[in-house]
Amino acid sequence: MKLLITGSKGQLGSELELLAEGLPQVTCIATDSKSLNITDLAAVTAFVQDHAIDVIVNCAAYTAVDQAETDKDAADAVNCDAVAGLAQVAADLGCKLIHVSTDYVFDGAGCTPYLATDPTSPVNYYGASKLKGEQAMQRINPANSLILRTSWVYSSFGNNFVKTMLRLGSERERLNVIYDQVGVPTYARDLARFILEKAIYTENPSVNIYQYTNEGVCSWYDFAYEIMQLAGLDCKVYPIPTSAYPTPAKRPHYSLMDKEALKADFDTEIPYWKSSLTECVQLLNNH
Repeated sequence: MKLLITGSKGQLGSELELLAEGLPQVTCIATDSKSLNITDLAAVTAFVQDHAIDVIVNCAAYTAVDQAETDKDAADAVNCDAVAGLAQVAADLGCKLIHVSTDYVFDGAGCTPYLATDPTSPVNYYGASKLKGEQAMQRINPANSLILRTSWVYSSFGNNFVKTMLRLGSERERLNVIYDQVGVPTYARDLARFILEKAIYTENPSVNIYQYTNEGVCSWYDFAYEIMQLAGLDCKVYPIPTSAYPTPAKRPHYSLMDKEALKADFDTEIPYWKSSLTECVQLLNNH
């Protein structure tokens, strides 16, 4: 199986490329914006044809949540227009497309985990651009393809909350972290394992939406506190409300997503968030 990874320099793309090296049945071709411009439909078509790609895993995304409020065209180009192009290529050439989306398609006003079928209503433009990408992919509807929504992604690769907390925790005596935004951290390596072991073999006549995060629930405060404990840092973490840390883009207060359909349809188990965080922090400490 020939696998094309877009956005390979990001957290999930890097994990996918690393794990794919150990799979003899998978030939992985990893690309970034320099080696493949996914906003160029002709270039993507030629690339997929020339390399006889079977599965495209789209990890590329415009993820600057606050900047997206004013840089809407750039957000749309990557999060919507490029997704539509990839979906068209997949439909035309008969390959699968696995596209990674976000919990930010929901407004966060709920109090029970969101089903994949629940109404969407993003509260910031990043979420709106990702939702438009989902809708474009569903409209074009390449067979055997999936949309995977995830949240609060971190990894030993790239820039993320875990690395930021480790750095700040080693520099400061105290940190203030938001306690009233609730969700689930997702270790990119866990999601990459699921994609390589399960998702790339999906067989479904139309695009299906599934949701993958680690198990459990926490706030950003809980997340930061656990990072300090695992790393053995003396930095004290104090909870603050969202109102005390204003940002250009509004964030959803509640981001839990229901994963029961994914676990049942793919016969898979998902690790608890603290277990996966322990693995990642140990990896970072070893390096």
